[in-house]
Amino acid sequence: MSNDRADDYRNVEDTTASRLFDLRTIIGALFVLYGVILFIAGLFDNDEEIAKADGIRINLWLGLAMAALGGLFLLWVWLRPLHVGGPSAAEKAGLTDDGPPDH
Repeated sequence: MSNDRADDYRNVEDTTASRLFDLRTIIGALFVLYGVILFIAGLFDNDEEIAKADGIRINLWLGLAMAALGGLFLLWVWLRPLHVGGPSAAEKAGLTDDGPPDH
């Protein structure tokens, strides 16, 4: 295997890891999960709970809104994935410490 192919393979792993631990993915997944839970709870609200909320099935509507917001976060991750790799800002500016200076 040539060095170029090994670098390509490493970049694929970096991208997969960055997508997995992207904060947008975690936030989106939690919003979807909690939204689905609230939506299901809203389906089974009794008349007393609905009356407390002025006749609005608040769990149902907030569950839908939270699931939609989570879906938007996940769509954002899918449309604009993180790209890992390339030189850092410090490396571009030449501020890296590669060891003791040559005298």
